[in-house]
Amino acid sequence: MNLSREIAAHVPYLRRFARALCGSQKSGDAYVVATLEALVADPDAFPANMSPKVGLYHLFMSSWSSIRLNTETSPNDEISAAQRNISMLTPRSRQAFLLRTVEGFSVADAATILDVSEEEVEALVREAGREIAERVATDVLIIEDESLIAQDIEFIARDLGHRVIGVARTHQEAVELAKRQRPGLILADIQLADGSSGLNAVNEMLESFDAPVIFITAFPERLLTGERPEPAFLISKPYKVDTVKATISQALFFERKASRAA
Repeated sequence: MNLSREIAAHVPYLRRFARALCGSQKSGDAYVVATLEALVADPDAFPANMSPKVGLYHLFMSSWSSIRLNTETSPNDEISAAQRNISMLTPRSRQAFLLRTVEGFSVADAATILDVSEEEVEALVREAGREIAERVATDVLIIEDESLIAQDIEFIARDLGHRVIGVARTHQEAVELAKRQRPGLILADIQLADGSSGLNAVNEMLESFDAPVIFITAFPERLLTGERPEPAFLISKPYKVDTVKATISQALFFERKASRAA
């Protein structure tokens, strides 16, 4: 295996991860350079039992743990609000959260990279979700016609520290609630009680203001057609509580603005 060729394609993504982890372009790139220099000096250090991408990130985390570089951000650093939020999380939960939600690693691969158990990775991601929620608490509008599901989603949102401004069962109720109190996050079903569409309600609201939207629906195929702009955040019913919590935290954390799905 030509190691340099195998890992080259993954270096840009490692830089993204490092910058987010440090909250600084300069420091993040410095850690990546340190990792690559160590690999050049000792190619045998690359773990033979790991895929190129997992092995590269694993080596990076070893450098992160053993080398202390200047992680202070300079006034000229261009860092996003998401990176600033990340920099305030505790280091271990920050690492797990980024590996899972930004880099898209499986729980097993994230555990290998961090050299911890899969259970610990899941716990760290949940911890990060709680920390994020504390920093980005917002007003939530729930659009859901099934009362038990609406209550469950409301409990999840409140458990994360958010304030639920109301639960709407129809298109009209949702739009009227949003006009009175503009939500910072919308959790919406598609098929509503009176036959109206939660999708249409969301589109109407987004003509007046921007907010992250998470669709929680038993009909994901209606949004995943490939024929229209598709939502960034989509949860299929039946859902898992941890999935909803992680998605809420991720949507708010990255300050993703919803675009119209029409």
